[in-house]
Amino acid sequence: AEKVWKDWEAFAEYAFNKSHSTCYAVVAFHTAYLKANYGAEFMSAVLSNNMNDIKQVTFFMEECRRMGLKVLGPDVNESEYRFVVNANGEVRFGLGAIKGVGEGAVETIVNERNTNGSYQNVFDFTSRVDLRQANKKTIEGLALAGAFDGFKDVHRAQYFAVENGSTLLEKAIRYGNMEQESKNSAQVSLFGEASNVNIALPKIPQVEEWGLMEKLTKEKEVVGIYLSEHPLDSFRLTIDYCCNSNVAALKDLEKLKGADLRIAGMVTDFSHNTTKTGSPYGSLTVEDYTDSHRFLLFKDDYVNFRKFFNKNDFLFIKGRVQERWKSKGDEKPAQIEYKITQIDLLSETLAKQVKSVTLKMAIHAINKQTIDILKEIAEA
Repeated sequence: AEKVWKDWEAFAEYAFNKSHSTCYAVVAFHTAYLKANYGAEFMSAVLSNNMNDIKQVTFFMEECRRMGLKVLGPDVNESEYRFVVNANGEVRFGLGAIKGVGEGAVETIVNERNTNGSYQNVFDFTSRVDLRQANKKTIEGLALAGAFDGFKDVHRAQYFAVENGSTLLEKAIRYGNMEQESKNSAQVSLFGEASNVNIALPKIPQVEEWGLMEKLTKEKEVVGIYLSEHPLDSFRLTIDYCCNSNVAALKDLEKLKGADLRIAGMVTDFSHNTTKTGSPYGSLTVEDYTDSHRFLLFKDDYVNFRKFFNKNDFLFIKGRVQERWKSKGDEKPAQIEYKITQIDLLSETLAKQVKSVTLKMAIHAINKQTIDILKEIAEA
């Protein structure tokens, strides 16, 4: 028994670990090969596998962008339940990742599309799909997520515009129900002619399109992330050149002790509060591409920066990672905090932070024509 046990000990120390690491190495080489040679297919599979974890979806969509892969929003004429690759090699968002859109609804949408071709407009869609599966909540979720954006004659705001007590989507659902009932009850007359009744198409209301923030906010409500674009995209140049960190870095400040961090983000929430002793303080939640973070501002910091407590404001924040103040005799180690020292509007940051632009060029590329072009650009 002792001999067998000693053999098992040796086995546990060597054989299992080696075999286990070998398997991992094989899997690593397989996945690396697939990612390098079939990037779109590989990333669509990874996204599908993490479809119910929105943080992971965000992470992998950012990886797609880094790889130069286009991730398109959902579309009733191209999407399936999971993420797929379209004919152009682009990743198409899965309908199953939209809140309120179940597998049964997607199945009826895809089956009908495969059988009878693409949907021409929202009325064609509601008159063809099984409305018991794709109900009002499903159809509203599809519209908010941009799955009907392929129907160029109608924009998202029009689907939710109320006229005569009903939205266009509600009218489209009623139209679809009537069309389906008409088809199901159609009887042939004595003379052999079909007795189908032509049902008038609802009128499309003429309203202004939603602003970018309203559109993206509603999109995020049903998908969990910004899909068509990110609100910070307009400031990408400023972020790339003026920031040296991001919001996600604030989750682990121990590694950054003593560092000066410059980050950018959008205000998603704020509140003005009072402590038990009656001192005012504020809570400010800022979000960027990577994560969101809640800052608590007290005393002079709150007084100086409260003017930036506005939802959807885009901010440039400068601060230092340092030990938090503690009283004498406190035995516990000091906590690390990110102490905000400056806040500016992101729209004004580039002008304030950038004092010069340095161009580095190969010497053989410099000639009179190049210099003339640069002079013209500089003067403009």
